[in-house]
Amino acid sequence: FPFRLFPLREHGMNWRAKPLTCQEIQAFKKSKEVMQRFIRAYQLMLRFYGIILINEETGELKRAENWAERFQNLNRFSHNNLRITRILKCLGEMGYEHYQVHLVKFFLTETLVNETLPNVKRSALDYFMFTIRSKRKRRELVHYAWQHFRPQGSFVWGPHDKLLKYR
Repeated sequence: FPFRLFPLREHGMNWRAKPLTCQEIQAFKKSKEVMQRFIRAYQLMLRFYGIILINEETGELKRAENWAERFQNLNRFSHNNLRITRILKCLGEMGYEHYQVHLVKFFLTETLVNETLPNVKRSALDYFMFTIRSKRKRRELVHYAWQHFRPQGSFVWGPHDKLLKYR
């Protein structure tokens, strides 16, 4: 049967690929080899997108040397945004929530601060942020996005009164 590089507990675009079960997720997490392969697959996809995992412990990221060329690909082909959403969800399933936060913040920075990925901006705001499982971390990212969104008055991803008070 077809397998996925970043499996989820939900159906994706390929309806022949079976969703993961909770038991499978637990078995994956217990296998050091499986988890090492998972991180290698994550690094492979990051490199495809022009990003490097610089710290496996924290999940910290930076642009790869070929980032400009790879970002052109990200801007040109929106199907990458679906894959990134899948990767983010899978990171959460596999216990790598800290990796999720770094990846979402990376895309928020590139779209809102550096403005290098204008065609990824909607996905980063509409989907990527909301894959974050931790309510506190998700709020931090929404606040970060709000701080850098222009015009700030058009920000619709959180209530402005709460964003103004958020610390």
